[in-house]
Amino acid sequence: MRPISREVAEGKLYQGVDEQIVYSLTTTPWGSNPTSTVSVKAYDVTDSYAEVTGTVLSGSASVSDDVITLPKVKSLTLGHLYRIEVQFTVTGSATPFEAYIQIEGTR
Repeated sequence: MRPISREVAEGKLYQGVDEQIVYSLTTTPWGSNPTSTVSVKAYDVTDSYAEVTGTVLSGSASVSDDVITLPKVKSLTLGHLYRIEVQFTVTGSATPFEAYIQIEGTR
């Protein structure tokens, strides 16, 4: 079995500090039909990996078919690198998977 990268295929993303963007994650590399129990957390990697979920995420995750729609990402700090971690379970797997998105705050 070939290992699956935990980082999203797009690699590091760039988001303006004044933007508010809703990202989505397709789970097919890990499996199908993710359960509705999804956990999303945000960390400011630049600031000693401080958890900033309450500051930079707004709303909750939702699931439709093989797509997880994440909470809105907002209020980023210029030049800071963020790691958005998405934990989910797919049909046929007893243990959760965790993918991540890296986002840098830009102008």
